[in-house]
Amino acid sequence: MKKLHGTRRAFGSALGAAAFLGLAPLALAQDFPARGKPIRIVVGFTAGGGTDAQARIVAQKLGEVLHTSVIVDNKPGASTMLAANEVSRALADGYTLLYAPSSTMAQNPHTFSQVPYDPFKDFTAISMGGRGPLVLSLSTTVPVNNVKELVAYVKANPGKVSYASFGAGTSSHIYGEAFVKKTGIDAVHIPYKGGSDAAKDLIGGRVQYMFDSASSAVITSATGKVKILAVAANARVAALPDVPTFAEQGYAGLDLPSWLGFYGPARMPAPVLEKLNTALTKVLAMPQVREFYRSGGYEAGATTPEEFASITRATYEQWGAMVQQVGLAKQ
Repeated sequence: MKKLHGTRRAFGSALGAAAFLGLAPLALAQDFPARGKPIRIVVGFTAGGGTDAQARIVAQKLGEVLHTSVIVDNKPGASTMLAANEVSRALADGYTLLYAPSSTMAQNPHTFSQVPYDPFKDFTAISMGGRGPLVLSLSTTVPVNNVKELVAYVKANPGKVSYASFGAGTSSHIYGEAFVKKTGIDAVHIPYKGGSDAAKDLIGGRVQYMFDSASSAVITSATGKVKILAVAANARVAALPDVPTFAEQGYAGLDLPSWLGFYGPARMPAPVLEKLNTALTKVLAMPQVREFYRSGGYEAGATTPEEFASITRATYEQWGAMVQQVGLAKQ
């Protein structure tokens, strides 16, 4: 009898543990976010830039929806890889999130030899944040008005025209090399340590053109010293309705996806993931947030986690093919 009693007690304990494990995710979702415990959104750029600004307006509204504090933590460096690596190592409890551009997951693994994370194994895709293409920005010191005229100008001045990029191996560099290959021009690549430094030299006329983010290009073009020649997307963007795409100007193929989105560490509990996705969907549909994104050349819009995971994978494959086509060596 004593052995039977012990067996029953062990069996009961096992049932209790199973019941607890089954209810734990539900309880976690009900308690998330816990009162007084802030959610942190890590951004791989310095404060004041376009991505940081988007993260901050989302953080403000997300805090209102979830009734908690949401802060933005800037961790710039290594082409956003420092920020991504930090989030990949965090607890998957929903309190540490990453707001990152497509380059973090879809391009860095193809262009850098040492990437400290796996874009698929180390993260949970939560939702798209916004879509915004790169654009071709030109110094007004160059006497041209469209892509065809720029190609002719560079061909007439081989090796004398330079283009800037955010840095070697970045999306700006990849697009620049793809443009050189597609058009057969001889232009000199000048890599910078970030988009803001490159944009300053473009405004100053020290470089002639660059592939820039739409949000940055809107700002630089307002100086009157930079003009936007083309949008690297399959359609025009609302913030730049008068700027044609490359395809419209006879240069199809320069339209790879570019977006920003929210991730958490791998194996985030489904109830917490659902709660975050629902909240982000509400935030990204708010007129104030949509207008803020639009003013910077982006279109705000949420997706389901499954959709965003699929988009991440597809974009990764597309950029991999582009890097291989261009023949860009890993940095």
